[in-house]
This record gives sequence, structure tokens and C-alpha cells, in this order.
Amino acid sequence: QVQLVESGGGLVQAGGSLRLSCAASGRNLNDYVMGWFRQTPGKEREFVASINWGGGSTYYADPMKGRFAISRDYGKNTGYLQMNSLKPEDTAVYYCAAGPRPVLPSFSRNSRQYDYWGQGTQVTVSS
Repeated sequence: QVQLVESGGGLVQAGGSLRLSCAASGRNLNDYVMGWFRQTPGKEREFVASINWGGGSTYYADPMKGRFAISRDYGKNTGYLQMNSLKPEDTAVYYCAAGPRPVLPSFSRNSRQYDYWGQGTQVTVSS
């Protein structure tokens, strides 16, 4: 069992930056992938980025590539999503998730890869 707790959401002006955190507990994540997804009411959950916990390799959705950066502090068992150049369309509830490491990075785009989810943290970007 893995427990995930997100934090760091809030209100930010367009063009600004925000860093989200995801604290993991209950099991070590060496054989896992940690992903970030986002969702707005009435829309499907959208993949943002993922990181293989043990090796640290990363994968990004095209709209986020170049603006967002995923990372982890191995010793703190905590993942991060650094969001830069934020746009109003980035407004969403952001969810942290963990699941078995996929054989290909692109497979981490699929939410079904993940067994554990955090509660979500709201990010609002004003214009």
C-alpha cells in the first residue's frame, strides 16, 4: 500500500510559477513510476508528466514539455512538479499517482498504469 499526499497548489498569475509536492509513504517506490495528472470538472483526466522513481527518467505530455519539470527527492520520498510559464488553461486539480514502472515511458500516459492516487491539489491561474 502506498499513500500519497499532495501540496503546493494555489492561485498564481499567468506567466508565473508554482511547485507541487507529492509525499509518498507506506512502501518504497524503486520499482514504481510517479505521475502527475490534472482534471477540470466535466473533463477527462489529462496526463501531465511522469518519472521513474529508481532511475529518474522523465516523460512529458507535449503541451507541458518545456514549461513543466518533474523531479523527486529520493531521500525524502517526495516527488515534485515544477510549473513555469503558467497559462489560464493550466487551471485544474492536479493529482499525484504511483504505479508499477511501465516497460516504455509512453505507457505512463495511461491512468490505468497507476494503482495509488493522492487527493488532488487545486491550481488556479488567473489572466
